[in-house]
Amino acid sequence: MKYATKKDAVLLLADGKVFNGKAAGANGTATGEICFNTGLTGYQEIFTDPSYFGQLMVMTNVHIGNYGIHADEIESESAKIAGLIVRNFSDFHSRYSANMSINQYLVKNNIACIAEVDTRAVVRYIRDKGAMNAIISTETTDIEKLKTLLAKVPSMEGLELSSKVTTTKPYHFGDKNAKYKVSVLDLGVKKNILRMLAERNCYLQVFPMNSTKDEMTAWNPDGFMISNGPGDPSAMPQVVKNVANVINANYAVIGICLGHQVIAQVNGLKTYKMHNGHRGTNHPVKNIISGRDEITSQNHGFAVKAEDIRQAKNVEVTHINLNDDTIEGLRMTNKNVFSVQYHPEASPGPHDSRYLFDDFISMMEKVKLAKKTNPEKITA
Repeated sequence: MKYATKKDAVLLLADGKVFNGKAAGANGTATGEICFNTGLTGYQEIFTDPSYFGQLMVMTNVHIGNYGIHADEIESESAKIAGLIVRNFSDFHSRYSANMSINQYLVKNNIACIAEVDTRAVVRYIRDKGAMNAIISTETTDIEKLKTLLAKVPSMEGLELSSKVTTTKPYHFGDKNAKYKVSVLDLGVKKNILRMLAERNCYLQVFPMNSTKDEMTAWNPDGFMISNGPGDPSAMPQVVKNVANVINANYAVIGICLGHQVIAQVNGLKTYKMHNGHRGTNHPVKNIISGRDEITSQNHGFAVKAEDIRQAKNVEVTHINLNDDTIEGLRMTNKNVFSVQYHPEASPGPHDSRYLFDDFISMMEKVKLAKKTNPEKITA
Protein backbone atom coordinates (compact mmCIF):
# COMPACT_ATOMS: atom_id res chain seq x y z
CA MET A 1 0.00 0.00 0.00
CA LYS A 2 1.08 3.52 -0.79
CA TYR A 3 -0.06 6.68 0.92
CA ALA A 4 -0.03 10.26 -0.23
CA THR A 5 1.45 11.26 3.10
CA LYS A 6 2.45 9.82 6.46
CA LYS A 7 1.26 12.86 8.38
CA ASP A 8 -0.55 12.22 11.62
CA ALA A 9 -4.34 12.60 11.55
CA VAL A 10 -7.04 12.36 14.20
CA LEU A 11 -10.67 11.32 14.58
CA LEU A 12 -12.55 12.87 17.51
CA LEU A 13 -16.07 11.80 18.49
CA ALA A 14 -18.60 14.08 20.17
CA ASP A 15 -18.26 12.23 23.49
CA GLY A 16 -14.49 12.86 23.56
CA LYS A 17 -13.27 9.49 22.24
CA VAL A 18 -10.15 9.85 20.09
CA PHE A 19 -8.75 7.57 17.36
CA ASN A 20 -5.39 8.27 15.73
CA GLY A 21 -4.32 7.55 12.18
CA LYS A 22 -2.51 8.88 9.12
CA ALA A 23 -3.55 11.51 6.62
CA ALA A 24 -4.74 10.73 3.09
CA GLY A 25 -6.87 12.50 0.54
CA ALA A 26 -7.20 16.29 0.75
CA ASN A 27 -5.53 18.19 3.56
CA GLY A 28 -8.21 19.58 5.83
CA THR A 29 -10.74 19.18 8.61
CA ALA A 30 -14.20 17.66 8.17
CA THR A 31 -17.23 17.39 10.44
CA GLY A 32 -20.50 15.50 10.34
CA GLU A 33 -22.38 12.55 11.77
CA ILE A 34 -20.19 9.45 11.81
CA CYS A 35 -21.66 6.31 10.25
CA PHE A 36 -20.39 3.01 8.87
CA ASN A 37 -21.07 0.98 5.74
CA THR A 38 -20.51 -2.77 5.74
CA GLY A 39 -20.35 -3.25 1.95
CA LEU A 40 -17.33 -5.13 0.61
CA THR A 41 -17.25 -3.24 -2.68
CA GLY A 42 -18.80 -0.15 -4.23
CA TYR A 43 -16.90 2.53 -2.32
CA GLN A 44 -17.12 4.97 -5.23
CA GLU A 45 -20.90 4.64 -5.45
CA ILE A 46 -21.07 5.16 -1.69
CA PHE A 47 -18.91 8.30 -1.85
CA THR A 48 -21.22 9.81 -4.50
CA ASP A 49 -24.57 8.81 -2.95
CA PRO A 50 -26.37 12.10 -2.09
CA SER A 51 -27.96 10.41 0.94
CA TYR A 52 -24.54 10.52 2.64
CA PHE A 53 -24.29 14.31 2.43
CA GLY A 54 -22.93 15.70 5.69
CA GLN A 55 -21.67 12.39 7.05
CA LEU A 56 -18.25 10.98 7.91
CA MET A 57 -18.04 7.53 6.37
CA VAL A 58 -16.33 4.59 8.05
CA MET A 59 -15.69 1.78 5.56
CA THR A 60 -15.65 -1.54 7.42
CA ASN A 61 -13.95 -3.45 4.61
CA VAL A 62 -10.23 -3.48 5.42
CA HIS A 63 -8.88 -2.50 1.98
CA ILE A 64 -10.24 0.60 0.27
CA GLY A 65 -8.97 1.91 -3.05
CA ASN A 66 -7.72 -1.35 -4.61
CA TYR A 67 -9.62 -0.98 -7.87
CA GLY A 68 -9.30 2.78 -8.20
CA ILE A 69 -11.93 5.16 -9.55
CA HIS A 70 -13.93 4.73 -12.75
CA ALA A 71 -15.68 7.72 -14.35
CA ASP A 72 -18.92 5.79 -14.98
CA GLU A 73 -19.40 4.39 -11.48
CA ILE A 74 -21.07 7.39 -9.89
CA GLU A 75 -24.41 8.04 -8.24
CA SER A 76 -24.10 11.84 -8.54
CA GLU A 77 -21.69 14.26 -10.19
CA SER A 78 -19.40 14.66 -7.17
CA ALA A 79 -18.47 13.09 -3.84
CA LYS A 80 -21.11 13.77 -1.20
CA ILE A 81 -19.55 12.33 1.97
CA ALA A 82 -18.06 14.91 4.34
CA GLY A 83 -14.98 12.81 5.11
CA LEU A 84 -13.61 9.26 4.98
CA ILE A 85 -12.26 6.87 7.65
CA VAL A 86 -10.51 3.66 6.55
CA ARG A 87 -8.11 0.96 7.75
CA ASN A 88 -5.89 0.24 4.74
CA PHE A 89 -5.88 3.02 2.15
CA SER A 90 -4.55 1.82 -1.19
CA ASP A 91 -3.35 4.58 -3.47
CA PHE A 92 -2.19 1.88 -5.89
CA HIS A 93 -4.84 0.26 -8.09
CA SER A 94 -4.62 -2.57 -10.61
CA ARG A 95 -7.83 -2.22 -12.67
CA TYR A 96 -6.82 -1.25 -16.20
CA SER A 97 -10.05 0.71 -16.86
CA ALA A 98 -9.72 2.96 -13.78
CA ASN A 99 -9.35 6.66 -14.50
CA MET A 100 -7.48 7.62 -11.34
CA SER A 101 -6.47 6.49 -7.87
CA ILE A 102 -8.69 6.94 -4.85
CA ASN A 103 -6.27 9.51 -3.45
CA GLN A 104 -6.41 11.57 -6.62
CA TYR A 105 -10.20 11.39 -6.48
CA LEU A 106 -10.40 12.54 -2.86
CA VAL A 107 -8.03 15.41 -3.51
CA LYS A 108 -10.04 16.43 -6.59
CA ASN A 109 -13.24 16.45 -4.51
CA ASN A 110 -11.57 18.09 -1.49
CA ILE A 111 -12.41 15.16 0.81
CA ALA A 112 -10.16 14.60 3.83
CA CYS A 113 -9.41 11.00 4.83
CA ILE A 114 -7.89 9.42 7.92
CA ALA A 115 -6.29 6.02 7.28
CA GLU A 116 -4.58 3.33 9.37
CA VAL A 117 -7.41 3.58 11.89
CA ASP A 118 -8.66 0.52 13.76
CA THR A 119 -12.02 0.71 12.01
CA ARG A 120 -13.29 -2.39 13.79
CA ALA A 121 -12.80 -0.60 17.10
CA VAL A 122 -14.50 2.54 15.73
CA VAL A 123 -17.52 0.57 14.50
CA ARG A 124 -17.85 -1.40 17.74
CA TYR A 125 -17.72 1.86 19.68
CA ILE A 126 -20.36 3.79 17.71
CA ARG A 127 -22.49 0.65 17.37
CA ASP A 128 -22.76 0.57 21.17
CA LYS A 129 -22.82 4.31 21.87
CA GLY A 130 -25.05 5.25 18.93
CA ALA A 131 -24.79 7.72 16.07
CA MET A 132 -23.04 10.96 16.98
CA ASN A 133 -21.20 13.86 15.44
CA ALA A 134 -17.47 13.63 14.87
CA ILE A 135 -14.55 15.50 13.35
CA ILE A 136 -11.51 14.32 11.41
CA SER A 137 -8.47 16.42 10.71
CA THR A 138 -5.38 15.90 8.60
CA GLU A 139 -4.11 19.43 9.30
CA THR A 140 -4.10 19.57 13.10
CA THR A 141 -4.03 17.13 15.99
CA ASP A 142 -4.90 19.79 18.59
CA ILE A 143 -7.77 18.05 20.41
CA GLU A 144 -8.99 21.13 22.26
CA LYS A 145 -9.18 23.11 19.03
CA LEU A 146 -11.07 20.27 17.37
CA LYS A 147 -13.49 20.01 20.30
CA THR A 148 -14.35 23.69 19.85
CA LEU A 149 -15.04 23.17 16.14
CA LEU A 150 -17.06 20.01 16.77
CA ALA A 151 -19.28 21.73 19.35
CA LYS A 152 -20.62 23.99 16.60
CA VAL A 153 -21.83 21.13 14.37
CA PRO A 154 -25.65 20.73 14.40
CA SER A 155 -27.26 17.37 15.14
CA MET A 156 -28.58 15.37 12.20
CA GLU A 157 -31.90 15.19 14.04
CA GLY A 158 -34.04 18.06 12.80
CA LEU A 159 -31.64 18.87 9.95
CA GLU A 160 -32.99 19.40 6.43
CA LEU A 161 -30.29 18.52 3.86
CA SER A 162 -32.10 17.68 0.64
CA SER A 163 -31.89 21.32 -0.46
CA LYS A 164 -28.09 20.90 -0.50
CA VAL A 165 -28.15 18.11 -3.09
CA THR A 166 -31.34 18.50 -5.15
CA THR A 167 -31.25 19.72 -8.74
CA THR A 168 -31.69 23.48 -9.10
CA LYS A 169 -33.82 23.20 -12.25
CA PRO A 170 -35.83 20.43 -13.95
CA TYR A 171 -34.10 18.17 -16.47
CA HIS A 172 -34.98 15.15 -18.59
CA PHE A 173 -33.47 11.66 -18.49
CA GLY A 174 -33.99 8.76 -20.88
CA ASP A 175 -35.66 8.29 -24.26
CA LYS A 176 -38.32 10.90 -25.04
CA ASN A 177 -40.16 8.29 -27.12
CA ALA A 178 -40.51 5.88 -24.19
CA LYS A 179 -43.94 4.50 -23.32
CA TYR A 180 -44.20 5.97 -19.82
CA LYS A 181 -43.55 9.45 -18.46
CA VAL A 182 -42.41 9.72 -14.84
CA SER A 183 -41.94 12.81 -12.70
CA VAL A 184 -39.06 12.35 -10.23
CA LEU A 185 -39.03 14.48 -7.09
CA ASP A 186 -35.31 14.86 -6.44
CA LEU A 187 -34.61 14.77 -2.71
CA GLY A 188 -31.07 13.53 -3.49
CA VAL A 189 -31.74 10.95 -6.18
CA LYS A 190 -29.17 8.30 -7.13
CA LYS A 191 -28.43 7.97 -10.82
CA ASN A 192 -29.11 4.25 -10.79
CA ILE A 193 -32.73 4.87 -9.81
CA LEU A 194 -33.06 6.94 -12.97
CA ARG A 195 -31.29 4.23 -14.97
CA MET A 196 -33.61 1.50 -13.66
CA LEU A 197 -36.68 3.47 -14.74
CA ALA A 198 -35.21 4.45 -18.11
CA GLU A 199 -34.40 0.79 -18.81
CA ARG A 200 -38.08 0.01 -18.24
CA ASN A 201 -39.31 2.26 -21.05
CA CYS A 202 -39.70 5.42 -18.95
CA TYR A 203 -38.92 9.00 -19.94
CA LEU A 204 -38.18 11.04 -16.83
CA GLN A 205 -38.37 14.66 -15.81
CA VAL A 206 -36.46 15.31 -12.59
CA PHE A 207 -37.73 18.18 -10.43
CA PRO A 208 -36.24 20.21 -7.52
CA MET A 209 -37.30 19.14 -4.05
CA ASN A 210 -39.87 21.90 -3.40
CA SER A 211 -41.66 21.57 -6.75
CA THR A 212 -45.45 21.72 -6.48
CA LYS A 213 -47.90 19.17 -7.79
CA ASP A 214 -48.95 21.53 -10.58
CA GLU A 215 -45.34 22.04 -11.69
CA MET A 216 -44.69 18.30 -11.77
CA THR A 217 -47.93 17.37 -13.53
CA ALA A 218 -47.80 20.04 -16.24
CA TRP A 219 -46.18 17.61 -18.69
CA ASN A 220 -48.84 14.96 -18.01
CA PRO A 221 -46.80 12.17 -16.36
CA ASP A 222 -48.05 8.64 -15.81
CA GLY A 223 -46.44 8.29 -12.39
CA PHE A 224 -44.16 9.73 -9.73
CA MET A 225 -40.91 8.66 -8.10
CA ILE A 226 -40.18 10.22 -4.69
CA SER A 227 -36.45 9.73 -4.30
CA ASN A 228 -33.92 8.99 -1.62
CA GLY A 229 -31.94 11.80 0.03
CA PRO A 230 -30.17 13.00 3.18
CA GLY A 231 -31.34 14.53 6.45
CA ASP A 232 -34.29 14.30 8.81
CA PRO A 233 -37.62 13.67 7.04
CA SER A 234 -39.53 15.48 9.80
CA ALA A 235 -37.83 18.74 8.75
CA MET A 236 -39.51 18.76 5.31
CA PRO A 237 -43.15 19.86 5.81
CA GLN A 238 -43.46 21.54 2.40
CA VAL A 239 -42.24 18.41 0.63
CA VAL A 240 -44.76 16.32 2.57
CA LYS A 241 -47.54 18.72 1.55
CA ASN A 242 -46.53 18.61 -2.13
CA VAL A 243 -46.36 14.80 -2.14
CA ALA A 244 -49.75 14.64 -0.41
CA ASN A 245 -51.21 16.72 -3.25
CA VAL A 246 -49.72 14.31 -5.81
CA ILE A 247 -51.10 11.27 -3.99
CA ASN A 248 -54.54 12.85 -3.68
CA ALA A 249 -54.55 13.40 -7.45
CA ASN A 250 -54.52 9.59 -7.88
CA TYR A 251 -51.21 9.09 -9.67
CA ALA A 252 -49.10 5.95 -9.43
CA VAL A 253 -46.38 6.74 -6.87
CA ILE A 254 -43.27 4.89 -5.68
CA GLY A 255 -41.04 6.13 -2.85
CA ILE A 256 -37.51 5.03 -1.97
CA CYS A 257 -35.72 5.64 1.36
CA LEU A 258 -36.36 9.31 2.24
CA GLY A 259 -39.24 9.19 -0.24
CA HIS A 260 -40.65 6.26 1.74
CA GLN A 261 -40.47 8.32 4.93
CA VAL A 262 -42.17 11.30 3.27
CA ILE A 263 -45.02 9.07 2.06
CA ALA A 264 -45.32 7.71 5.61
CA GLN A 265 -45.69 11.26 6.93
CA VAL A 266 -48.36 11.99 4.34
CA ASN A 267 -50.30 9.17 6.03
CA GLY A 268 -49.76 10.54 9.53
CA LEU A 269 -46.93 8.17 10.45
CA LYS A 270 -44.04 9.64 12.41
CA THR A 271 -40.34 8.94 11.88
CA TYR A 272 -37.56 8.64 14.43
CA LYS A 273 -33.77 8.72 14.52
CA MET A 274 -32.29 5.25 14.88
CA HIS A 275 -29.61 4.32 17.42
CA ASN A 276 -27.53 3.31 14.41
CA GLY A 277 -28.87 3.33 10.89
CA HIS A 278 -28.79 0.58 8.28
CA ARG A 279 -25.91 1.04 5.83
CA GLY A 280 -24.59 -1.84 3.78
CA THR A 281 -25.36 -4.34 1.06
CA ASN A 282 -26.42 -7.41 3.05
CA HIS A 283 -29.53 -6.45 5.02
CA PRO A 284 -32.22 -9.18 5.08
CA VAL A 285 -35.78 -8.06 4.38
CA LYS A 286 -38.97 -10.11 4.24
CA ASN A 287 -41.68 -9.31 1.70
CA ILE A 288 -44.79 -10.03 3.75
CA ILE A 289 -47.04 -10.10 0.67
CA SER A 290 -45.06 -12.70 -1.30
CA GLY A 291 -43.32 -14.43 1.61
CA ARG A 292 -40.01 -13.96 -0.19
CA ASP A 293 -36.83 -12.94 1.64
CA GLU A 294 -34.49 -10.44 -0.02
CA ILE A 295 -30.91 -9.35 0.59
CA THR A 296 -30.97 -5.58 0.24
CA SER A 297 -28.80 -2.50 -0.06
CA GLN A 298 -29.59 0.11 2.58
CA ASN A 299 -28.57 3.60 3.66
CA HIS A 300 -30.71 5.38 6.23
CA GLY A 301 -30.49 6.75 9.75
CA PHE A 302 -34.22 7.38 10.27
CA ALA A 303 -37.15 4.96 10.20
CA VAL A 304 -40.94 4.91 10.37
CA LYS A 305 -42.50 4.28 13.79
CA ALA A 306 -44.01 0.81 13.77
CA GLU A 307 -46.51 1.65 16.53
CA ASP A 308 -48.10 4.34 14.32
CA ILE A 309 -49.08 1.74 11.73
CA ARG A 310 -51.70 0.26 14.07
CA GLN A 311 -53.64 3.55 14.15
CA ALA A 312 -53.19 4.39 10.47
CA LYS A 313 -56.01 4.09 7.97
CA ASN A 314 -55.49 2.77 4.45
CA VAL A 315 -51.83 1.84 5.08
CA GLU A 316 -50.31 -1.59 5.47
CA VAL A 317 -46.80 -2.92 6.00
CA THR A 318 -45.36 -4.84 3.04
CA HIS A 319 -41.74 -5.45 4.13
CA ILE A 320 -39.93 -5.85 7.46
CA ASN A 321 -36.25 -5.99 8.38
CA LEU A 322 -35.30 -9.45 9.61
CA ASN A 323 -32.52 -8.11 11.84
CA ASP A 324 -34.54 -5.71 13.97
CA ASP A 325 -38.17 -5.86 12.71
CA THR A 326 -38.14 -2.23 11.56
CA ILE A 327 -40.56 -1.17 8.81
CA GLU A 328 -39.03 -1.62 5.35
CA GLY A 329 -42.05 -1.17 3.09
CA LEU A 330 -45.56 0.30 3.01
CA ARG A 331 -48.45 0.54 0.60
CA MET A 332 -51.67 2.53 0.60
CA THR A 333 -54.71 0.31 0.23
CA ASN A 334 -56.90 3.07 -1.26
CA LYS A 335 -54.31 4.54 -3.67
CA ASN A 336 -51.76 3.35 -6.21
CA VAL A 337 -48.88 4.14 -3.86
CA PHE A 338 -46.11 2.03 -2.33
CA SER A 339 -42.68 2.68 -0.86
CA VAL A 340 -39.62 0.92 0.53
CA GLN A 341 -37.01 2.00 3.04
CA TYR A 342 -34.16 0.25 1.24
CA HIS A 343 -32.61 0.70 -2.23
CA PRO A 344 -33.98 -1.65 -4.91
CA GLU A 345 -31.67 -0.10 -7.53
CA ALA A 346 -28.80 -1.45 -5.40
CA SER A 347 -25.73 0.35 -6.63
CA PRO A 348 -23.78 -1.15 -5.01
CA GLY A 349 -25.53 -4.28 -3.80
CA PRO A 350 -27.62 -7.33 -4.75
CA HIS A 351 -30.41 -7.19 -7.33
CA ASP A 352 -33.02 -9.12 -5.33
CA SER A 353 -35.42 -6.17 -5.11
CA ARG A 354 -35.38 -4.74 -8.62
CA TYR A 355 -38.78 -6.34 -9.22
CA LEU A 356 -40.19 -3.31 -7.39
CA PHE A 357 -39.52 -1.17 -10.45
CA ASP A 358 -41.49 -3.69 -12.51
CA ASP A 359 -44.31 -3.45 -9.96
CA PHE A 360 -44.28 0.32 -10.43
CA ILE A 361 -44.51 -0.07 -14.20
CA SER A 362 -47.49 -2.40 -13.76
CA MET A 363 -49.11 0.15 -11.47
CA MET A 364 -48.63 2.94 -14.02
CA GLU A 365 -50.14 0.72 -16.72
CA LYS A 366 -53.15 0.15 -14.47
CA VAL A 367 -53.53 3.91 -13.89
CA LYS A 368 -53.13 4.65 -17.62
CA LEU A 369 -55.95 2.23 -18.37
CA ALA A 370 -58.13 3.76 -15.66
CA LYS A 371 -57.39 7.21 -17.01
CA LYS A 372 -58.68 6.20 -20.44
CA THR A 373 -61.86 4.60 -19.15
CA ASN A 374 -62.62 6.98 -16.27
CA PRO A 375 -60.55 10.18 -16.75
CA GLU A 376 -62.33 12.23 -14.08
CA LYS A 377 -60.62 10.12 -11.42
CA ILE A 378 -57.21 11.45 -12.46
CA THR A 379 -56.70 15.17 -12.02
CA ALA A 380 -53.74 16.85 -13.72
